[in-house]
Amino acid sequence: MKTTPQGWPRMSSSIFYQDASAAIDWLCRAFGFEVRIKVDGPGGRIEHSELLYGDGVVMVADVRPASDQRGFWASPRSVGGANTQSIMVYVDDVDAHCARARAAGATIFDEPSLHDYGEQYWADRSYGAVDLEGHHWWFTERVRG
Repeated sequence: MKTTPQGWPRMSSSIFYQDASAAIDWLCRAFGFEVRIKVDGPGGRIEHSELLYGDGVVMVADVRPASDQRGFWASPRSVGGANTQSIMVYVDDVDAHCARARAAGATIFDEPSLHDYGEQYWADRSYGAVDLEGHHWWFTERVRG
């Protein structure tokens, strides 16, 4: 495989919000992301953004209607609360991260707990959170493996 562009992991994800600007601020406060770039569009829309967590990148933008020529982009809130994707992020201290997320208003749907896949595999301590528009996130700390 060729080397990825500088500053980009092999894979990244895009998620969409009805209010991407508010979501970006909240994701930074609650989950510890940092804004690398934010591209504003007409009427205050977020056309594109890149949020960093370590070497990971998640792109955030505003939803678009099905009639938009660039495609239909939805958030869980814009489609009746259905989970549109789940994102997993490795963190250094899952308990401290969970406390930070909870203090910022994240809904914790799975409290921090150990997931042990056996001696020949690994063990992680993880928790699950829902953000302000319904995206599901998993935050995980490797404890063995």
